[in-house]
Amino acid sequence: MIVQHSNTFAVDIETLRSEKQMDYIDAVVLWCEQRNLDIEYAATLIKKDTIIKTKIQIEAEFLNALKKNKKSAQLPL
Repeated sequence: MIVQHSNTFAVDIETLRSEKQMDYIDAVVLWCEQRNLDIEYAATLIKKDTIIKTKIQIEAEFLNALKKNKKSAQLPL
């Protein structure tokens, strides 16, 4: 089952994000709800996709839900 979802996961998340105009984190939660899957399942897919993982990490840092990586500098907005 993971192989089937991992092929389309990133595309599905990007599609949800643009269609519903939502954050990545919200898109992942909605994706899981639509498929009746646990969020832990999505975590395994996120770990395998570095692009989505990075986008979620940046979003979480922006929302102060995750401490910022000291190696990456970001200008204040």
